[in-house]
Amino acid sequence: MITIDVSAVNIALPSIRESLDGGMAGLQWVVDAYTLMFAALMLSAGAIADRAGARRAYAWGVALFTLASLGCALAPGIGVLVAARGAQGGAAAVVMPASLALIRQAHEDSRERARAIALWTVGGSVAMAAGPVLGGLLTESAGWRAVFLLNLPVGAVILGLLTRVPRSPRRPAALDGFGQLTAVLALAGLAVSVIEGGHLGWTSLPVLGAGALAVVSGFVFRVVESRHRQPMIPPALLRERRVAVPLAVGFAVNAAFYGGIFLLGLYYQQLRGMSATAAGLMFVPMSAVVTATNLVSPRLAERFGRRSVIVLGQLVFTAAMLVMLPLAGDTPVWLVLILLLPLSMGGAVAVPALTALLIDAVPAERAGTASGLLNSLRQLGGALAVALFGSLLAGSGGGFSLPGMRLGLLAVAALLLVTAGMSRMLLTRD
Repeated sequence: MITIDVSAVNIALPSIRESLDGGMAGLQWVVDAYTLMFAALMLSAGAIADRAGARRAYAWGVALFTLASLGCALAPGIGVLVAARGAQGGAAAVVMPASLALIRQAHEDSRERARAIALWTVGGSVAMAAGPVLGGLLTESAGWRAVFLLNLPVGAVILGLLTRVPRSPRRPAALDGFGQLTAVLALAGLAVSVIEGGHLGWTSLPVLGAGALAVVSGFVFRVVESRHRQPMIPPALLRERRVAVPLAVGFAVNAAFYGGIFLLGLYYQQLRGMSATAAGLMFVPMSAVVTATNLVSPRLAERFGRRSVIVLGQLVFTAAMLVMLPLAGDTPVWLVLILLLPLSMGGAVAVPALTALLIDAVPAERAGTASGLLNSLRQLGGALAVALFGSLLAGSGGGFSLPGMRLGLLAVAALLLVTAGMSRMLLTRD
């Protein structure tokens, strides 16, 4: 449910633009209000999962997410929709680390836990790939609001099933309100500067002010965390290579996947003139490939080692960015589908291995904090990729800019090559 509200909404963006009269910047905020709150609040969400117990935190998050979905469906304007999307992102931040903590609680054996994490990843990956299909069908048949209304019965079913899950232990974990506030301000300032820079100009006063806010808030956050007795991001975690490298890789992988999905949704509809349903159906092959690759990834990690699989996934993603460079308005559809195969496989190969590596690298009492930090960096990568692509894609008159698309793809490919090199050099062979 959380992941579908990323991929399905990408297909609904042109319809939202027509209905609520939002420009490219408005569409970027519909996506990034969700992912930024997801990224920022997940820093505290891990501690919430530890303090409240994973099951209780999961229930709170699902309930709030369901109510926020209703707010999205009823939004009368782009501003209200962006605010409700922010509330969805905050709720999703609570759910995600709590779900991984529940897996850590249920499976003591590392191999069983790796398979459970792979299954957990399959759910998210299938939703990410199949979401555009569902989003296209719902948008064209019932309107974009149906994408959010679908969450209401699903949320009710989840809460009912959760009553069968054993209670989770509650562990002491500090909540740092001032540190959380500065983290939100830093990420918001960074997003504003990237999103609005492409529309208002990089030297405009609002953009420079947002950039300054990001720098100052980031510095204050670092100072606050270094002096806090129980910081949201324990320095000891970041000094561990098996933690630091997966965090960097998660950022880069999500930048590639979220950025790619955002790009393709607009490419299909704005440049090629496809309907929402047709654009959604273009993602069907991705769904099948993602699912199959997710299931194979743990076996590859057992045979060749997690480091090799993590590096391979990033190299596949780098290839995905490069093979999309020739895309144009007249590229044959069959060729587009073939060129998108690497985009389907890269994250599905790497994410299960890097998640399992991170969870095994921390003690059980830090599972919620570590998983929250990983998902925070992953969401931040996706948010900044959407901000970057959106700023570059807006051509003259708000049209789709192919040169801007290619520049964004090259930037993400360069980032993936850097993190692949880090993985190869800093992770030990297993």
